Amino acid sequence: MEFITFVILFPLLLALLLYTIRKDRTRSIVVYAGAAILSIASLLLLYLTYGQEATYFQIQTETFSYLLFIVEVLIGAYLLWLAYTHKRWLVSVLVLAQLALITVAEFGAGHHTEPYLFIDEFSAIMAVIIGVVGSLICVYAVGYMRDWHAHHKGEPDQRRFFFAVMFLFLSAMFGIVFSDNLSWIYAFWEVTTLCSFLLIGYSKSEEATNNAFWALTLNLIGGLAFAGAIVYIKFFSGAPEMMSLKELTLLGPVVALIPVALISFAGLTKSAQMPFSTWLVGAMVAPTPVSALLHSATMVKAGVYIIVRFAPVLQGTALGLLFALIGGVTFFAASCIAASQSNAKKVLAYSTIANLGLIVACAGIGTGSAIWAAIFLILFHAVAKSLLFMSVGTVEHRIGSRDIDSMVGLIHRLPIITTMMLVGIGGMFLPPFGMLIAKWATIQAFLLSFTPVGVVLIGLLAYGSAVTVFFWAKWMGSLIRYDPDQENEEGKVSFSELIPIQIIGFCTIAVCILFPLISAAFLIPFLNRIFGEASSIIGTENTIIVLLMVLLIVALPFSILYYNRKGTPTSQYIAGRTGTAHTFSGSLGMTRTITLDNYYLGSWFAEKNVLPIGTIICIALLIFIGTIAGVSFLTGTSDIVTLSLEGAL
Repeated sequence: MEFITFVILFPLLLALLLYTIRKDRTRSIVVYAGAAILSIASLLLLYLTYGQEATYFQIQTETFSYLLFIVEVLIGAYLLWLAYTHKRWLVSVLVLAQLALITVAEFGAGHHTEPYLFIDEFSAIMAVIIGVVGSLICVYAVGYMRDWHAHHKGEPDQRRFFFAVMFLFLSAMFGIVFSDNLSWIYAFWEVTTLCSFLLIGYSKSEEATNNAFWALTLNLIGGLAFAGAIVYIKFFSGAPEMMSLKELTLLGPVVALIPVALISFAGLTKSAQMPFSTWLVGAMVAPTPVSALLHSATMVKAGVYIIVRFAPVLQGTALGLLFALIGGVTFFAASCIAASQSNAKKVLAYSTIANLGLIVACAGIGTGSAIWAAIFLILFHAVAKSLLFMSVGTVEHRIGSRDIDSMVGLIHRLPIITTMMLVGIGGMFLPPFGMLIAKWATIQAFLLSFTPVGVVLIGLLAYGSAVTVFFWAKWMGSLIRYDPDQENEEGKVSFSELIPIQIIGFCTIAVCILFPLISAAFLIPFLNRIFGEASSIIGTENTIIVLLMVLLIVALPFSILYYNRKGTPTSQYIAGRTGTAHTFSGSLGMTRTITLDNYYLGSWFAEKNVLPIGTIICIALLIFIGTIAGVSFLTGTSDIVTLSLEGAL
């Protein structure tokens, strides 16, 4: 219990300390030391969890519960003040509604479940993502934010506020994954919403402020559903002990499905699933460390984490299959939109939304094999996507653009950063890197669900994955394209940016190589206990083949780095035309420059074409979910909720 308490409170203490430090050098040292301690503590937690059953620690005092309630009220009061000063009346209404619900839940008559902290294999894996990846992103932010303010000289230097909020966010994320009491999870949940709002609006520009309030609005809608679930459990369920995450999961769909549906809806908003995806795309206006930490590696993972936790309740139910369809449609639509984008951060944003959709689809199916795939998707995506976000942020500062076409020949200009980007891109789509392993397991899980919904999801996964190959491959091709006019500028990249990028790059490779060990030591025991499934998802022979392929493919980016320094360029053959590596002889003896451009298929996959369709479909599915849950509540029966959709489709 001491370790769990430490990783929750230590980042909070760091946040308070960093807010008081004005000297840049001193703040940097504190960030480095704090990140190192937090990373070690997270890895120790993972080590201590190995071979252990899920462990629960009862909290003997209610003081902390009341303290969290006070925090919720203070957050609500602060948001009301912001909404009033910026005339955001919808935000005011949502905040007041949440405050009313949590007050009723806190002081209304009824049974109070004793709060617990807990740790199991899944929460330990999440802790490593938060503690190691999150800490490295904070280290990266030291150099990045120095450059950011150098490029935005008119902006006030608020770095002490920035780092305080970053570590406050890490504390809240640890609270979410280690809390068993829903009221505690809700309190930490709202802290992450506040942190996201503050960091998206960091620059105080009109665009940043508008996007921050939009993100806040959509996440408050989810928070309202979460608060509604807590009130439902306390006053309508007939089983107030369900305030415990463990009890809620074990009771199954007969009693628990309505509150689980409400909390899973909150998870959809937090993980930016359609129709709520626009807040994450708008959040890309924030400095890159914000995108890497909140909107790729951790915060959006809180949404899918809570849905995956409730997968045993959703398994085999109509609501579970509807949530799975929302995830599948989001995956396909967001993948298509990503293919039409030339802005690298928008490509990463939409591909993040897409992969989160795949995780939601797995959680909706809810079988052991689907959850195996979902957890590996969370892990692989966190390391690879945070690596890509950080690399793009550094590249943007060096070349003055985040456009993919501006990154042509980047292997010559920033060879080490580009090599790490190739590792991240390879991890997202090349077989047999981690994402492809998880997608293969996802297909198997959809097939084994034995429902027409599973077949539909396979189609969405197949076509969506084909589109992802398109946009990842063209980006990779731009990076490694030969351009002798580029000069090496890697020496201008700060130490605090370069080192975390390289560490997470090697972590991406390590996770791919060590996935059989992670599966055997942590995931299989977890699934064994929850689902009673002891068999491995991927066989021994396939594991050996995959590992050999990983070792061969890992050599690709590093061989490019080597030959970039040692190789000799040759002239290109252009249908018999003579010329140099960059020019050819055109008509009338004119010398023309060779130009190559990427295809973006804007007429097919443009955001304005695809987003409305995906949004409408997902809204219709949410209305269906609300109708089923409402009828179940009014009739007092769960029969309609637990019906399979097989007959309907």
